[in-house]
Amino acid sequence: MIDIKELIKNPQFYKNSSKKKGLNIDSLIDELIENKIKLNYLLKKRDEIKHTLNTYSKKNKPSSIEIQNLRNLKVELKKLENEINELNNNIRVNIKKIPNPPLEDVPQGNSDKDNIVIKESNLYKKDNLDKDYLNICFEKKLINIERASKVSGSRFFYLENKSVFLQLALLEMTLNLLTDREFINRIIKENNLSVSNNSFTPILPPVLIKYDILEKLGYIDDNSIEFFKINDDNLVLVGTAEHSLVPYFTNEILDKNNLPIRFLGFSSCFRREAGSYGKDVRGIIRVHQFDKIEMVSFTFPENSLDELYFLLKIEEELVKILEIPYRIVERCAGDLGHPIAKGFDIECWLPSQQRYIETHSCSTTTDYQSRRLNIKYKDKNKLKLVHILNATALAMPRIIACLIENHYNDGFVKLPKTLNKYLSFDYL
Repeated sequence: MIDIKELIKNPQFYKNSSKKKGLNIDSLIDELIENKIKLNYLLKKRDEIKHTLNTYSKKNKPSSIEIQNLRNLKVELKKLENEINELNNNIRVNIKKIPNPPLEDVPQGNSDKDNIVIKESNLYKKDNLDKDYLNICFEKKLINIERASKVSGSRFFYLENKSVFLQLALLEMTLNLLTDREFINRIIKENNLSVSNNSFTPILPPVLIKYDILEKLGYIDDNSIEFFKINDDNLVLVGTAEHSLVPYFTNEILDKNNLPIRFLGFSSCFRREAGSYGKDVRGIIRVHQFDKIEMVSFTFPENSLDELYFLLKIEEELVKILEIPYRIVERCAGDLGHPIAKGFDIECWLPSQQRYIETHSCSTTTDYQSRRLNIKYKDKNKLKLVHILNATALAMPRIIACLIENHYNDGFVKLPKTLNKYLSFDYL
């Protein structure tokens, strides 16, 4: 969430920045400020009453008038406490409705249609295939959707035979690269980035998290992800490993000498995807359950932007290694979720549909999530909020679909050479 002190200092900035994200919440902001000013007044009044009561309590024999005053003050104090609690609750709920302001250089726009292409690879883009990845997978017995629908319903699938080894190879390759200091150093040097060469700590995180933790991440406020809930236990299935990695240090003070702390989490991900339609729901592009490797970074505010570009360059390098045509787009303000201040997507070429599909996202939430989760570091005896970033390493179903179509030729899928050392076969 935002800092309410900053909101009071410059309400117009937050009104304007919210409009950039498609929200007109001027009246909400005005009400918040009014309630905060009223709260401060009531808190001062409460302290004065408590001081008076404390003074009375030190008297040995208060007069009857003083005793009555004491009773009246206690009644007033109880009334004040109720008003303070009500205002606090109102402020706590409404401050979460104000999105993280987009950074100054974020392009304006209303939706993903207004995102800006900033780079396109020079790899050859295949012409329209006579069969898509799904038909190829059916032929080679790599995916089974029909039997998954009998067991789990629509938008589920079984990975079978060689596709299982392929997914595990992609996972092993990514884990090896991102935990390798030489790889990290190369990314930093080639892109002239001012970031640490700390490698990533691999983590297999839980896929169920508490609902109140999810609230603190900020994705419930904008409904950007539709979660599966387990109401009986007040738990939620994560939409990405990020949802259980970001809260890892909740209510902790980090050692500044360890920053940036980088996590690489692999987990199954669960999304309701209600209202989705079209070609993407037929196969494994838009499903209820999929596997993904996610990067999360906790870093210094002054290094936040360089860290964002560092994560983006890692994403790009992974796509290059897999020899898939791609483009990088910068997300406009209207396409940024509540917590995000700046973000990019990488889209990979899907020949059967003659279009790019999103396979990676990368974003900084600045201190929006760390303020909610109370994650800080100590700098010269002063506590400061860390900046938290997240990025996709590989989202398995989509990258597998793009990999298959872009490497399909004459009835075979010839896999990129990089995967050879992780597999006992060269073709699907």
